Amino acid sequence: MFLTFIIINVLLLFAGTEEPRWWDYPGFELWKFVNLAIFVIALIFAMRKFVGLPEKFRDRKETIKRELARAQRERDAALAKLKEVEERLGRLDIEVATIKELSSREAREERERIALSTEAEIAKLSEQAAREIESAGKAARRELRRYTAEQSVRLAEELVRREMKPEDDARLIATNIEDLGGAAQ
Repeated sequence: MFLTFIIINVLLLFAGTEEPRWWDYPGFELWKFVNLAIFVIALIFAMRKFVGLPEKFRDRKETIKRELARAQRERDAALAKLKEVEERLGRLDIEVATIKELSSREAREERERIALSTEAEIAKLSEQAAREIESAGKAARRELRRYTAEQSVRLAEELVRREMKPEDDARLIATNIEDLGGAAQ
């Protein structure tokens, strides 16, 4: 403070007038700023000498450098990852188009396979139906022959019963006996 007082008095001597100058303007006196500057310089000097401020600043500076280097590495890694993602997104359209083409081709092949399978199944069913129809026709013809034979036998029996007389019956029995007797010898 004493130093400030001396400096201000020296300045006033050089001014040589009693009216306030720019450095002595009320509320904005120069001595206050000079006093503050001296105090700050003394404070910095004391802190450097007694508190070890330069080492702290140096340590802080190194810490900040390390943090900046780490942040730079992280930024570079993030940019590389971003570039990779952008490349993948660029290839995504191609991959989507490829997948669409592949799926449409597979669908087309599946439709063709199903159509061929359906045609083969239709042919197989047609052959089976033809065999079944043929088999049913044969069975129907056999049944028709059997029925015809039964009806023929029945009609023949009726005809024989109706037209056969007792003398015809006796003559048939005698003929059968003779045939049996001749066969026994």
